[in-house]
Amino acid sequence: MKKYLAEFIGTAVLVTFGCGSAVAANTLLANAIQPVPLAFSTLLIAFAFGLSIVAMAYSIGNVSGCHINPAVSMGMLVAGKISGKDFIGYVVAQFLGGIAGAALLCVFFGSNASLGANGYGEASALGTSLGQALLVEIVLTFVFVLAILGVTSKVENSSVAGLVIGLTLTLIHILGIPFTGTSVNPARSFGPALLSGGLALSQVWVFIVAPLVGGALAALVYKFISSGDKTKETEKPKAKAKTKA
Repeated sequence: MKKYLAEFIGTAVLVTFGCGSAVAANTLLANAIQPVPLAFSTLLIAFAFGLSIVAMAYSIGNVSGCHINPAVSMGMLVAGKISGKDFIGYVVAQFLGGIAGAALLCVFFGSNASLGANGYGEASALGTSLGQALLVEIVLTFVFVLAILGVTSKVENSSVAGLVIGLTLTLIHILGIPFTGTSVNPARSFGPALLSGGLALSQVWVFIVAPLVGGALAALVYKFISSGDKTKETEKPKAKAKTKA
């Protein structure tokens, strides 16, 4: 139960600080007297999400692994790193955390009009089509989950894993924000969309399906490309034994 509570808290923090920073930055820049490049707000938002992951990784990572993302949990399930029971528990906790984070933002800003929801078409800075949105989210989530599986595969990486994962999420947001606002996380998208309603809620299925597909694909690819290394490791001792004989 403690690991589910940790996932709830972590996801709530991610939505509160990540989406909250997006709303605050866009509002401040829109009201700025001097024009500010859109790229500047993109960087602010990207680092807000990345730093939120870093903070939570070193806070709850030793309790739950700090997935705080159903797509990451999907990748871990496909990779055989968590059980089906834990997958369900994690995902439920993450979605509830996403809703709680969005609710807290409603209190902070006194409105549900803008909660950092994801979108495509008229809700996208680039007018991204449905097909483009699906492809972008699948690819970005694939890269994100692949990086997580790689950096967490060795115990010796534990001290830097949170930093690597946070910086990877920052990188992904820098590219993805103009297209869809960057989801790569169904729980992060669902909470704000549920409380905002309207267009955001009608489009949220894209940001649930695509990240889950991307996470599963990343796990399958990682299992394939890493299987050869394990084979070589098990073969080395045998070769040494033959030499001694």
